[in-house]
Amino acid sequence: MPFDFAPDPIARTKSARGKTNYLAGLAAEAAVARRYEDRGIPICARRWRGLTGEIDLIGRSGDEVIFVEVKQSRTHDLAASHISQAQIARIFVTVDEFLAGEPKGLLTDVRIDLALVDGQGRIEVVENAFAG
Repeated sequence: MPFDFAPDPIARTKSARGKTNYLAGLAAEAAVARRYEDRGIPICARRWRGLTGEIDLIGRSGDEVIFVEVKQSRTHDLAASHISQAQIARIFVTVDEFLAGEPKGLLTDVRIDLALVDGQGRIEVVENAFAG
C-alpha cells in the first residue's frame, strides 16, 4: 500500500505563516534597535537568552540598563495585547538573571520598555511599561 507523504496544505499554510511572523518579528526588532541607537542608546545585546527566558534587546544609557520587549502586529493595540502576565513575570526573572552579571547586580539602574510595531512599521515605545 503506497503512502502519500505530500505535505498537508493546512500544515504548509501554518508553516509559511509562522515563518512570515518570525521574519516580521526580526524586522521589528531591527527597526526598534535602530530607533534606540539613533537616540544615542547603544544596543549591547539582541535576543539575550538566560535560563528562564529571553530579552529581545538590551541597551545602555550611562549607568542605566534598558531592557526592551518588542511586539509586532497589525496595530499597536493588537501588538500590546500579545503580552501576557506570565510573559511579564518571565521578563522580570530574566532581567534579574542578566543583572546578576552586572557590577552593581540588582542595584543597577534599570528600565523595561515595551516597543510596539504596527503593520506599517510605525514604532511606539512605552518606557517603563511594567513599572508599578
